[in-house]
Amino acid sequence: MDLATLHQRLFSEEGLVCAGILSGTSADGVDVGLVRFIREANGDWQRPQLLAFETLGFERDLGQRLNGVLAGGPCGLRETALLHRDLGLAFGAALTCVREQANLSVDLIASHGQTLWHHDGVEPSGPASLQLGDPARIAAVTGCSVVADFRAADLAAGGEGAPLSAYGDELVFGGGTRPLCLLNLGGIANLTWLGDGDQVLAFDTGPAGALLDGLARRLLDQPFDPGGEYAEKGTPDEALVALFLEHPFIGSAPPCSTGRDSFGTEWLLGLASSLPDQKSATDVLASAVVAVARHVAGGLQHLPIPPRTMLVAGGGVHHKPLMRALQVECGLPVTTTEELGVPPDAREAMLFAALGARFVAQEAVTRPGVTGAQAGAVLGSWTPAPRSFPC
Repeated sequence: MDLATLHQRLFSEEGLVCAGILSGTSADGVDVGLVRFIREANGDWQRPQLLAFETLGFERDLGQRLNGVLAGGPCGLRETALLHRDLGLAFGAALTCVREQANLSVDLIASHGQTLWHHDGVEPSGPASLQLGDPARIAAVTGCSVVADFRAADLAAGGEGAPLSAYGDELVFGGGTRPLCLLNLGGIANLTWLGDGDQVLAFDTGPAGALLDGLARRLLDQPFDPGGEYAEKGTPDEALVALFLEHPFIGSAPPCSTGRDSFGTEWLLGLASSLPDQKSATDVLASAVVAVARHVAGGLQHLPIPPRTMLVAGGGVHHKPLMRALQVECGLPVTTTEELGVPPDAREAMLFAALGARFVAQEAVTRPGVTGAQAGAVLGSWTPAPRSFPC
C-alpha cells in the first residue's frame, strides 16, 4: 500500500491499522501492538484504539548474541550487519504471528528497532544514535510498508533523539485531563508532561530496570526480581541509595537522554565492586528501589506545573515496592496508565504506532521542549512494501 493510499485510509471510516514494533532497553523480546487511528477532516485525531498486543521472546541464539553485544561484547561490522538483518527478520516474524493470532489485517508497520548505541549526551563530537532491525527485511517478511529510524530526523534537527515518547503520548493520551504526567519505567525511567495545547516536555531521569534488573542478575543470578519479591524483604540503606544516585547524569536538566551506554555492564560492575560485603542482597535491592524513586522525584522538579497524580507504564509497574516508593518519594498519588484505558505494557508499542500514523499524515512533531530539536521535523523513514507482496 503506497503512502497516498495510507493517507486516504487514515481519514476513512475504517481508519488506519498500524503495528508498533520495538525491543526496549532490556532487550528481552519484541513488543507488537496493533492500533487503529482515525483522523477527522478538520485535522483532529480520534483516540487510538488498541486492537491487539503481545510480547514475543527472541529465539535463544539471537537473544544471546544481542545481549552479549549490549553487555559490551565485541561487535565488528560483520556482527552489526548480521544483527541488523536478523532483528529485522525477527520483528517481521513477530508481527506476522500477532497479526494471525488476532485475525487482523495491518496497513502499516512502525518499527523503532533495537537501540545498539545512543550518545547519552556525553559524545564530544555531538549526538548520534543507532537502532538495528532492517526495515526492508520487515517489509519482505510481512508484505507491509514500514516506517522506521524515527530518531534520525530528531537528531538532525539538533535534538537528543530521545525520549520520543511524548510525540506519541499526545495521541494516545490526548483525551486525558491536562496537565498530565506520565512515567515510563523500562530500562531507563522517563517522564512526559502534557500541558495545555501543544505544551509538551519529556526527558529521561535515570536508570530503572537497568539498575534493578542488573543487580538482580548479579546478586540473585536471575534476570529480574519478580514483582519486587526480594526487595520487599530488605531495608533501604541511605548510604547505598546515595551510591546508586552517584552519577553525573542524575539530576540533569531537560532536554536530556541516556541509556545502556552510561548505565550498562561497566557501570554495574563499578557499583558491585563498591557494595559493602556485609549487606544482604535484599537490602541492596531495597536501596536501589528508593534510588529509582528518588531520581524520578527529582525529575518532577523540572515540570512547569506540579502534577496532581502520576500515571506509570512499562515493566516497572509490576514491581510493587517500586510503585509504593514512587508514591512516598514523589509525594503524590501513583497509579498506572490503565486509568486512561492504556495497558502499561503496551504503551510504548502504541507510541511508535502513533509516530507511524503521524508520519503518514506528514505531521511535523519535533519541538525544543521534548528533545531540544528545532520545531518542524517529520520523524521516520519510509520503506515501501515489496510489489510482489501486497499488504
